[in-house]
Amino acid sequence: MAREKRSVSLPAELAKAIDEAAANEGTTFSAWLAGTAAQRLRLEAGRYGLAAWEKEHGPLTPEELAEGLARARSALGRTRAGSTRRSA
Repeated sequence: MAREKRSVSLPAELAKAIDEAAANEGTTFSAWLAGTAAQRLRLEAGRYGLAAWEKEHGPLTPEELAEGLARARSALGRTRAGSTRRSA
């Protein structure tokens, strides 16, 4: 993939936190930022898609919302909000 070099200004505390997060993941500052930005864009695209679907078909029912939440948690390896499955 082609890369484009950019220069950004960040608060010092944020830059330090990104350095630490990147180090914990074994990646670079730039790669961490790119991955985080890509994830944010995917989330926004999903929200846009859902809003478009609801505009055409009406709001999701409580049952549909519960099913979607369960599927999302399963995909993320979570059993309930904020918890993560851990293997021995």
